[in-house]
Amino acid sequence: MDQLEAFDKKLNSFVDYLFGERDSRVRGWLLLDSCLPTLSLTVVYLLIVYLGPIYMKNRPAYSLKKLLLVYNFAVTMLSLYMLIELIAAAWAGGYRLQCQNLDSAGDADIRIAKVLWWYYFSKLIEFLDTIFFVLRKKNNQISFLHVYHHASMFNIWWCVLNWIPCGQSFFGPTLNSFIHVLMYSYYGLSTIPSMHRYLWWKRYLTQAQLIQFVMTITHTLSAAVKPCGFPIGCLLFQSSYMTTLVILFVNFYVQTYRKRQKGEEKVPIGLNDVKKGHSNGYSSSINGSKQKSQ
Repeated sequence: MDQLEAFDKKLNSFVDYLFGERDSRVRGWLLLDSCLPTLSLTVVYLLIVYLGPIYMKNRPAYSLKKLLLVYNFAVTMLSLYMLIELIAAAWAGGYRLQCQNLDSAGDADIRIAKVLWWYYFSKLIEFLDTIFFVLRKKNNQISFLHVYHHASMFNIWWCVLNWIPCGQSFFGPTLNSFIHVLMYSYYGLSTIPSMHRYLWWKRYLTQAQLIQFVMTITHTLSAAVKPCGFPIGCLLFQSSYMTTLVILFVNFYVQTYRKRQKGEEKVPIGLNDVKKGHSNGYSSSINGSKQKSQ
């Protein structure tokens, strides 16, 4: 135990050396004081991605329909809460759309930070997207984009909460929460056979995600062009990260479109995956893409 504590201390000292002094307003919040829990959970996630399909290889796939219904609507409700609370807190604090610094809104900044903690925690919850794929033996859906996005978002938002837990950081999660309300409600409804005839709007999920990308990158860069005191390095990192997602998403979309043109049964609809009658897959912060499974 002493060795683990010593390692934890050295690891966090190194992180602090890289990024500087943390925001004191989030000290003591669950999972935030040390990076070790977040890193450890990410390693466990990656091990499941690698070992899960091996474990399931000679075992029957699970259906999980009822569990998926509950899961999708639970995430929908969490996303709806975050969306409403972020808008309300930003409005109450007089947040500026173009650029908002970290310490000018008082109690509203703390309110934003509390919602963004839930946003960070939701990235841990969304690891279940991949676990469901493993249990249902949908290994073809566990793409590089899927794993990259899930693993990186959880760790990125640990950093966000520790150093930039409010201000300009509110915009991306607000958009993403809105997208998640649409996506997870869609996938929840898609587990109900009688609802399939009403789910005509899946084609617009990809379009909504692309709009989200463009708006988030534009909003981020606008604060770099006209600074307001928000750390420039964080803005540049976010823009770079979002660019990687755009590249991966567009590549996936193009590949899927070509296959569809050849008559293959694949349709991109977001970062979740649906099997004919629809089921759950992947959606996330800032999202990526999705296709039908064979």
